[in-house]
Amino acid sequence: MADRVLVTLDGVVRDADQPLLCADDLAALRGDGAFETILVRGGRARIVDMHLARLSKSAEALDLPAPDLAAWRSVIDTAAEEWGEEAEGAMRVVYSRGREGGGDPTGYVLIGPVQDRVRAVRTDGVSVMTMPRGQSVDLGQIAPWQLVGAKTLSYATNMAALRFAARYGADDVIFVSSEGRVLEGPRSTVVIARDKSLITPPASQGVLAGTTQRALFQVAEDKGYSCEYAPLFPADLITADGVWLLSSVTLAARVHTIDGLELPEPENSGAIPSLVDLAVESVT
Repeated sequence: MADRVLVTLDGVVRDADQPLLCADDLAALRGDGAFETILVRGGRARIVDMHLARLSKSAEALDLPAPDLAAWRSVIDTAAEEWGEEAEGAMRVVYSRGREGGGDPTGYVLIGPVQDRVRAVRTDGVSVMTMPRGQSVDLGQIAPWQLVGAKTLSYATNMAALRFAARYGADDVIFVSSEGRVLEGPRSTVVIARDKSLITPPASQGVLAGTTQRALFQVAEDKGYSCEYAPLFPADLITADGVWLLSSVTLAARVHTIDGLELPEPENSGAIPSLVDLAVESVT
């Protein structure tokens, strides 16, 4: 198994230690592009259909050419095969506008190892800080150029929020709208449990549609859960039977502390991670 795998959209397996982007690629200059992060497990990329569908929506929002999904799927499969079956991998699918002077868009797939931080929070959970995002839940409707709901390469604000939280001893962040509604994490979807109900904020409130969350809902409904998209407030996090941050590689991280308040561990704390694992295995 290689330490890293790099495959460009033309299907060529590249040396991941050699330069790839031109200095004027708009991915580097402006973060002008879209991306997806996909778990590789057992030599296979997981929940690929949902990721490619979201990549298409992000590209449309960015006025990028519609991605050739068959070509992307082929490159994803090639990269996963090169990575092998021995260990999990974190795959990044990157699609940028290309060079500033014009030409074709840039596209490639990069796989690296799953970080130790990710493995730890799967088991130990996370402490979070709620943080204002400084936007209304209506921002996407009144200002579509803000690209709310698109997964773009412009992640500087999200990473700054995580660094700010770390200064105060928190592992992660849950953003809150100007109306005081729960939105999402910088790199995750918020899901709460109330008995046999799972609830997540709707994408119409300015959150990214979560692939792992959607796969979870598909599986959970078959297991007798009711699954809802509904507004949430910070108080709902405190009173829920459990709060999770879901993402493609971390999968399910239980929130055990919010703004310094320790939450009781739910009796079925293992149920949601087990359902997410099932979703990763069964949903394409």
